[in-house]
Amino acid sequence: MVTGQASPVRRAPSAKGSAPALTTIEGVLERVTYANDENAWSVVKLVVAGKTDLVTAVGNLLGVQPGESLRLSGRWATDKKYGEQFKVESYVTVKPATLVGIEKYLGSGLVRGVGKVMAERLVGHFGLETLEVIDQKPARLVEVDGIGPVRSERITKAWVEQRQIKDVMVFLQSHGVSTTYATRIYKQYRDRSIAVVRENPYRLAIDILGIGFKSADKIASQLGIEPTSPLRAEAGVLHVLATLSDEGHVYVPRPRLVSAAVEILAIDPPVIEKAIGDLAAEERVVIEPLPSGDEAVFLKSLHTAEAASAGRVRLLLGTEVRPIRIDIERAITWFEEQQDIRLADEQKEAVRKAATSKLLVVTGGPGTGKTTLVNGIIRILEKKGRRILLAAPTGRAAKRMTETTGREAKTIHRLLEFNPKKFGFDRDASNPLEADLVILDEASMIDTVLAHHVLKALPLHAQLVLVGDIDQLPSVGPGSVLGDIIRSGAADVVRLRHIFRQGSESLIVVNAHRVNEGLLPELPPEGSKADFFFIERKEPEEIAATLKALVRQHIPHKFGLDPVDDIQVLTPMQRGLLGVANVNAELQALLNPSGDAVVRGSRTFRIGDKVMQIRNNYDLNVFNGDIGRVRAIDPVEQEVKIEFDGRAVTYDYSDLDELVLAYACSIHKSQGSEYPCVVIPVHTQHYMMLQRNLLYTGITRGKRLVILVGSKRALAVAVKNNSIEERCTRLAERLRDLRYNGGDEVRR
Repeated sequence: MVTGQASPVRRAPSAKGSAPALTTIEGVLERVTYANDENAWSVVKLVVAGKTDLVTAVGNLLGVQPGESLRLSGRWATDKKYGEQFKVESYVTVKPATLVGIEKYLGSGLVRGVGKVMAERLVGHFGLETLEVIDQKPARLVEVDGIGPVRSERITKAWVEQRQIKDVMVFLQSHGVSTTYATRIYKQYRDRSIAVVRENPYRLAIDILGIGFKSADKIASQLGIEPTSPLRAEAGVLHVLATLSDEGHVYVPRPRLVSAAVEILAIDPPVIEKAIGDLAAEERVVIEPLPSGDEAVFLKSLHTAEAASAGRVRLLLGTEVRPIRIDIERAITWFEEQQDIRLADEQKEAVRKAATSKLLVVTGGPGTGKTTLVNGIIRILEKKGRRILLAAPTGRAAKRMTETTGREAKTIHRLLEFNPKKFGFDRDASNPLEADLVILDEASMIDTVLAHHVLKALPLHAQLVLVGDIDQLPSVGPGSVLGDIIRSGAADVVRLRHIFRQGSESLIVVNAHRVNEGLLPELPPEGSKADFFFIERKEPEEIAATLKALVRQHIPHKFGLDPVDDIQVLTPMQRGLLGVANVNAELQALLNPSGDAVVRGSRTFRIGDKVMQIRNNYDLNVFNGDIGRVRAIDPVEQEVKIEFDGRAVTYDYSDLDELVLAYACSIHKSQGSEYPCVVIPVHTQHYMMLQRNLLYTGITRGKRLVILVGSKRALAVAVKNNSIEERCTRLAERLRDLRYNGGDEVRR
């Protein structure tokens, strides 16, 4: 932004008593040392005329870029630790006054498509008029060597965009909201950004990743929206429903919904009750009676998904399997001879049911032969001409399924052929999958919405086999689909309990089952070769230091594993010394401390970093939980290339909010993935998350090596704690209810 007009920022309160005089300095921004992405408070270094050393300025600076010329108003102060600083109270962005300043300003990455080389050419041709030409006479850009009509248009567009994004930043900051999301807001609403936010600021909490209800509510308050406004009450109700769906609930009992909304909004229950009624009248929520006498309140999309899923299951079960001529006992013997194995009795029972069952669930822990069983089903039924499709919820799980079966397995999203143009799946009831049998692995990860799309795309004559571990954590998304189907009695269910010899020789397998049964892990003798270890450390600082030493030195040296590709730290929580965020920062500093980088707020991504996608991005064809490596950073085009399982994906800088470092991740996020080695901190600092199924899931993610680091007390707490919050769902009830006929929802 080069208008020279003041950017409104919050002024710091005056200190009591005498204070240094308000003064003005002007300089060129050399670098941003620190920026808080929550409140835009920054520490920057400037070149100021008359000063030998760089000047440190601190304050709320609106996403300023190196190379910008700033006129700062504020007061000089001396910090005991950092020395002399200029505390900024307000500032103006001004045009650089020198050729060097203009060149540095344009070459700073401020404008997409203009790097240091192009900035030098522009200034060399237009001199002090360069910024005026770009702003007022962009048609002249083609006069510069290397700029044709296409590039000229791109530079002009980028210039306009950065100016408008700056306007959004100023608007957000003037209402006390972080400026980090200005680019995302602009990309969502374009030139209507400020108008949309003024009209309904609560849309931000729904449309923009990272902006929560509280931030939207703060803007609404400053825009004059009354606390008891129907708009605010409805937004609060939807926020509570969305928050609880993130915790796994498909619906919320009405009294709980009212209570939670009252607590968040601090308004009387009748206002909330009216908002719920109005949302139901507008068909944005659905209300159903519960057997308890209460009412269930659903987000419309979740109600449709759950009710339609139940209807499709009933239609599926009511349609005959295509006839098959098979002597199943002879087929089982044939497979055993081909593979030189002996199937356990429950495995044989699962193969028998797979030949005729419309809906089959196969569940079991590690070492119980799920993979062998799936191979048997595939090879036997392929021989009989069955068309079989394989899929899993995540890319890693699908890749593993491909490797273990020798048949192509896809992610469920790719199986259903997601179409970004219509933002929906091409495979549905009108264009079903071409299959007689669909096998879905890691089925415990399938949430209500994904289950709805799978069932809708399944031809009614087909069979569905769900393979998963019911004792693992439920899906990250809302619902408990695998558990509900089992509890409903609608499916044939085979539980694999027999642990095969190769599994019984692995302490990973043995201890996973021991933990699942409420027993402490069995530890190997001192100095023995094993695949499971517990290292006792009592204090969080000791655990953190041991984690770093294991990942950097001990595991690579002793087991020959790569510290980035092969070792995954899994931790129960996000925050704290042993939380995901801090462990990632520590491991990045240890394993990838330098090199080309891009900074987004308080996060830094470097070439070589391991990163994880944290939301589904259908445009880029990457999904929540996908792990990749940063391969290239282009500051001129403001793009980052990430490699996911051999596939390169290009991210715009503004999309980097969808990525986090992945040297460590939560156990929840690890579902569907297996790693050569997992390291898990276990400490009472994570007391609220010390649960048996969480620890069990973490242990089962390790293929070759599992190491727990922590206190014996915390380990005992986790093993004993089998209390699991029941998710509010009605799928099992719908499947059990013989009176349910599906109605119109069956056909959706």
